Amino acid sequence: MSKPKKIKQQLTAVHIVEKELLQPYNPILINLIGAGGTGSQMLTALARINQALIALNHPGLMVHLFDDDKVERPNLARQLFTTAELGLYKSVALINRVNRFFGTNWKAETERYDRNYCAINRAFATITISCVDTVDARFEIAGILDTYKIQSGNYRGRPLYWMDFGNSKDTGQVVLSTIGKIPQPTSKKYQPIENLPFVTEEFKELLIQSENTDNTPSCSLADALAKQDLFINSTLANLGASLLWQVFREGILFNRGFFLNLKDFRTQPLKVA
Repeated sequence: MSKPKKIKQQLTAVHIVEKELLQPYNPILINLIGAGGTGSQMLTALARINQALIALNHPGLMVHLFDDDKVERPNLARQLFTTAELGLYKSVALINRVNRFFGTNWKAETERYDRNYCAINRAFATITISCVDTVDARFEIAGILDTYKIQSGNYRGRPLYWMDFGNSKDTGQVVLSTIGKIPQPTSKKYQPIENLPFVTEEFKELLIQSENTDNTPSCSLADALAKQDLFINSTLANLGASLLWQVFREGILFNRGFFLNLKDFRTQPLKVA
């Protein structure tokens, strides 16, 4: 009588974080693109992560915030600005505040992060975080980061990860991608995944469909709140920051993002696969 065949158990897919982020010699370089509703909230979350990492004997973070917009009245309340900052560049207002509060020396860039800027400046960073509100801007960032996939060698600020934030009125998503392949160790317990696809590759059709969303400037705070819920940006930023905190503290990812529906208070994780 033949023995029954053993069913091979499928291993759980995971991503092992590049060790350069876990035990670096210098602060991790981060480009935060966009200082609006989500970007302004994310900057504060990054400052908290930085402070916690330093307390744990990690060199911390070095952030460059990109935004060429200035603070206007419709930005108040939904974004982290005050009336005293009206007319200032968003990036300058936020970076000055964070530097004073947390004692950091982070930098504000009052220019748009695009191909023209990157052709003149070596604007690479280990982690790129995009909080932009147009599909075209997201695809342009993807195109810029795509050029770093083929660059070899180990150097400070070598682009490794891209975290993208996107949202509508009361829904949103965060997707973490690798810039190229991150070498993974062998494992008998897990199935390590070396490549996490760009949001522009994996969800290209959905992004193109959302391109027709009304992106006209708001004339008042009431108008702005009609387009986006008051807490959608801060909720996305905090959940995304929690994912980034797992990157630094745990070094292994079972989820590489999530989808959020704030109206129904539902969050759906995006598994590593």
